[in-house]
Amino acid sequence: MTKVAVLLTQGFADWEYGVLCGLGQGYFGLEIRFVTPVPGAVTSMGGLVARVVDGLDLLEAWAPDALVVIGGTIWERPEAPDVVDVLRAAHRRGAVVAGICGGTLALARAGLLNAVRHTSNDAAFLGTHADSYAGSATYLEQPTAVSDGRVVTAAGTAPVSFAAEVMAALDVPAETVHQLKSMLGGEHRALRSDAA
Repeated sequence: MTKVAVLLTQGFADWEYGVLCGLGQGYFGLEIRFVTPVPGAVTSMGGLVARVVDGLDLLEAWAPDALVVIGGTIWERPEAPDVVDVLRAAHRRGAVVAGICGGTLALARAGLLNAVRHTSNDAAFLGTHADSYAGSATYLEQPTAVSDGRVVTAAGTAPVSFAAEVMAALDVPAETVHQLKSMLGGEHRALRSDAA
């Protein structure tokens, strides 16, 4: 089974992990485990209190195939956890490393966005909140997730394409990834045809 570690922090964004974790584990065969810098209660932006029992030390022993950093406003603040070494180590050993919304700041601080095509909330967001970011030449301004060199990035408004790109990077069959995008994009197709 493909193993995915999902990093949550205080104030994590409720809408950014659900597609990947719920459908990924429930329907597409991913084994999901949640980690946090300090195990215990983690409260989402929407007020959901999650009890996360695993800390970052799980990553070395469990060796997940992907490490996914979920966004939240903490990544924009000085008290953001330092996960640079954790992200670099995961990428070095061949894992997919993914970040959505504020989670892309963690990847930028680790230098993982400096030489791959990537996206985020916008280009200035990365430069403003990650001093070591030097990847503006490969930044893509687009509404959907980007995957390059085992690094997946997305704006906070793109949880569906983010989940799909993470799964594709993990070699989930293309037909399955297409099924996911088609299923979750259906409501938008209906809106477009109604407007015509």
